[in-house]
Amino acid sequence: MRKSQSSLTATGITFARAVESEKPATERICYDPYARQMISPWFYHVLRFFIVIGYAERRGPGVMGYLAARDRYIDDALQDFLERGLQQLVILGAGFDSRAYRFEKLRSQVKIFEVDHPATQSTKLSRLQAIFSDVPSWVTFVPVDFNTQSLEGRLLESGYDSGLKTLFIWQGVSMYLTAEAVDATLSFVQRSSAPGSAIIFDYIYQSVLEGQQKHGEVSGMRRYRFMTGEGLTFGIPEGKIGDFLTARGFRQFKDVDAEGLKKAYFTGVNAARRVTPGYGIATAIV
Repeated sequence: MRKSQSSLTATGITFARAVESEKPATERICYDPYARQMISPWFYHVLRFFIVIGYAERRGPGVMGYLAARDRYIDDALQDFLERGLQQLVILGAGFDSRAYRFEKLRSQVKIFEVDHPATQSTKLSRLQAIFSDVPSWVTFVPVDFNTQSLEGRLLESGYDSGLKTLFIWQGVSMYLTAEAVDATLSFVQRSSAPGSAIIFDYIYQSVLEGQQKHGEVSGMRRYRFMTGEGLTFGIPEGKIGDFLTARGFRQFKDVDAEGLKKAYFTGVNAARRVTPGYGIATAIV
């Protein structure tokens, strides 16, 4: 992304959460009461129009379903770690993520860091101040460019404690980084967090990245890269996440694909909704 520009991709993901959150409780897959307040009204209404007329689903079948399921899956993982004694949470490439404000237990029981590009984080801080009348004091905000700065250095400078049981949430980030930046992040997690810590992250399949599989969302992202400044650069071969993580020092992991997300969340009134393939969500345990 451009140095002075807040991430348009992060804004789009937040829009997807806002749309899903406005559905009746019996229909929505995920819920984020702050999502709509995190993005500008004009952006919301313009994109909402394309949802209403069905254009978004035609251009990217199942994309909105995947984005909602991804948020729900990571929310469920966070809740599970909280129930098992989570002590520290690090949200990498936080964008307009609101988990630090939605999960009540995090405020008093967990040390929280939000790490993101300085431009996006600056925009978020202004919006948090508008929502809460002040920047939430229970979160430490760490500005960092993943491709040019050391995550380890910036986190340690900001008070990160490698002795605490930690969950790293790395949502919607890996596919925009270099292979070296991905490896550096995973290496830091593996080396510098307590036993039982984990990282949960989503990734794109190499075949989709290379164009071997047609994918409406990926085609659109490439088409509008001149506007976003965010290009897809990193993928993992489908079915090879175990080999990938083992080679980087992890011994326990699990993975879910579109079919798994569909089975877990899209039942009843949502049974007909699609979940776009081409992505996986991995959890690796230290």
